[in-house]
Amino acid sequence: MPTQIVQFDQVCKFYQMGLVTVEALRGVSFDIHAGEYVSIMGPSGCGKSTLLNLLGCLDRPTSGQYRLGGDDVSQMNDDTLSAVRGARLGFIFQSYNLIQQLTVVENIEVPLYYQGRPEEESRALAARYAERVGLGNRLTHKPFELSGGQQQRVAIARALVNDPLVILADEPTGNLDSISGVEILKIFDDLHEQGKTIILVTHDENVSRHARRSIRLRDGEVESDVRL
Repeated sequence: MPTQIVQFDQVCKFYQMGLVTVEALRGVSFDIHAGEYVSIMGPSGCGKSTLLNLLGCLDRPTSGQYRLGGDDVSQMNDDTLSAVRGARLGFIFQSYNLIQQLTVVENIEVPLYYQGRPEEESRALAARYAERVGLGNRLTHKPFELSGGQQQRVAIARALVNDPLVILADEPTGNLDSISGVEILKIFDDLHEQGKTIILVTHDENVSRHARRSIRLRDGEVESDVRL
């Protein structure tokens, strides 16, 4: 039987905006198994960003249960959630979120620093992942010396360096030209072939087609869940 990595059970997320209650997610349920490549799609305001924040343990559900790797993270405190993020999740953002003062290898090392890894071990591991995404000759460069596609490769290496349970990508090609976008999606295809679990949030149908499953949201609910 496939291993369930992500389990959402009737998850709701409500926000209070003055006297108005905004129902961002309304009873969302789905499971994601190890090695799946899933896209999350839907129109603006459908709940994609809220769902990503919950998946990334950046927020908690108002109600319902979220299990990550078998553990209920729904009501964990901030310190525990932070530890879960560092150990089990790899984040890739549209705007890269690199630290401008750090070099390529130092940016990739950041998650290892928070895990307290020895410096020599961290540096060697970060260099290995830089090589893996084709940046072995750019270790000492800083983000402003790189193209957008290269910066996103750094972000991918940073997301992978902890060997996370799940890779979460938020519009990873949104700031890239078409050629760089294709190159980045090829990396995602390769990661899927290697057995990585990938959840990709996008509004782009062409990007979504690289996934093997598409979950589409509308008005805070799952409108469709299709394996491609």
